[in-house]
Amino acid sequence: MEESEDVPKDFVKLKSEKLSVDEVSELVVSPSCGAVSLFIGTTRNNFKGRKVIHLEYEAYSSMAETEIKKICRDVRQKWPSVKHIAVHHRLGVVPITEASVIIAVSSPHRGESLEAVTYCINTLKASVPIWKKEIYEDEYSWKENKECFWANSEK
Repeated sequence: MEESEDVPKDFVKLKSEKLSVDEVSELVVSPSCGAVSLFIGTTRNNFKGRKVIHLEYEAYSSMAETEIKKICRDVRQKWPSVKHIAVHHRLGVVPITEASVIIAVSSPHRGESLEAVTYCINTLKASVPIWKKEIYEDEYSWKENKECFWANSEK
């Protein structure tokens, strides 16, 4: 890939199929970058002592994608050296140990990519309309993110 072809890109995807760490990380590789930082959010088998069977995610997809693209724009303003950003989020059933979200950011140096990936996941959880349902052995519970601005505004 020539340097002139390596223009900054954002890769945003919501999908019901299993997420691939390799696919997401490869999207952001750049010859001008020495850092690719990743965040992988996976389904764990417990929550506050309760056994979790799996998670289910629902989203208002077009609005969620728009909000994620806004996060990418914010990242580029805060960290101008960031080259590529990829945010893939799973919808539907997500079994234990599988990824619900994968975020990858490339930049020339690690500091910017690490800060940007942290900003991405924290802002996504606070502002993107994606809802999580935890399925337990005998019931389920819709979970709100403690970072979510609309949930906290009513308290």
